[in-house]
Amino acid sequence: MIFDYANRVLKPGYTSCMGCGEALAMRLVAQACGNKCIFANATGCSEIFTSRYPTSSWNAPWIHSLFENSAAVASGVYYALKHKGKAGEVSVVASGGDGATADIGLQCLSGAMERGDDILYVCWDNEAYMNTGVQRSGLTPLDADTTTSPSGSASFGNDRPKKDLPMIMAAHNIPYVGIGSVGYFREIAPMVKRAMAIRGPKFLQIHVTCPLGWRTDPAKTVDMARLAFECGLYPLYEIIRGEMKPRRAPKEWIPVEQYLKPQGRFRHLFRKADETVALQMARIQALAAANIRKFYGDAAVPQFAKDAEAKIAEAAKATA
Repeated sequence: MIFDYANRVLKPGYTSCMGCGEALAMRLVAQACGNKCIFANATGCSEIFTSRYPTSSWNAPWIHSLFENSAAVASGVYYALKHKGKAGEVSVVASGGDGATADIGLQCLSGAMERGDDILYVCWDNEAYMNTGVQRSGLTPLDADTTTSPSGSASFGNDRPKKDLPMIMAAHNIPYVGIGSVGYFREIAPMVKRAMAIRGPKFLQIHVTCPLGWRTDPAKTVDMARLAFECGLYPLYEIIRGEMKPRRAPKEWIPVEQYLKPQGRFRHLFRKADETVALQMARIQALAAANIRKFYGDAAVPQFAKDAEAKIAEAAKATA
């Protein structure tokens, strides 16, 4: 996609952190949607850094909603446009972070999808409540360290696996579900265009690196997000009118350690090498193996991932 820099939808001047993957994704999504669009934005990083009073970076109608109801606000806008006979002339986009989407906003989002409202909802998935202090969300991955993860030397961090929000959305039988990543930023705008061409409710989730919360090098934003896909922990795909379309597999799947080690939020997994830590790492590798098998078949699962699954099975047998 080639930007018309004279007509940006999200203008320069926003105050995101260095290397913010969310800011990159927002710029791409907003430009792909165009300025004949009304945006409803949940409270969070994306709202804070684009609308610091008395300024705004938005060059299109933009509404700041509460943390939990950007989907409901977007639905209201859609019905107002429909009442005025302008539903086909102006698009409606709602967005929020993973906390605002998967947790406290899930009810409003589910309602909009179930009603069949003609809106696009975009989740900026940086895997925690980053704006309010890096608290755990429903999309925080297993073993990530957050300020609300179980504490103490015996803890491995977040003790629950990541919520499969895209499949929850797909269960609403909506015509479009897409999972993108700033690791493959050139694919984001085409995904938005495909979604916007479809009438009805659409859901797009984009994996966005957060150098602050992930404790990663801001210069490695794209690289880190790409590693998440290449190790199998963050599958990328589209479901268009019920048809599953996974992103093409990488040339070679990599061990999860290559993705986890550069991140401070997983530092505790590398402080010592003992059987307990090895078993926990095997659990994470087994999650990646399950994703690879689900989208690409058993033959695509690398041997090191199958070894991790065998290790988990053996440990479960020993404790049975």
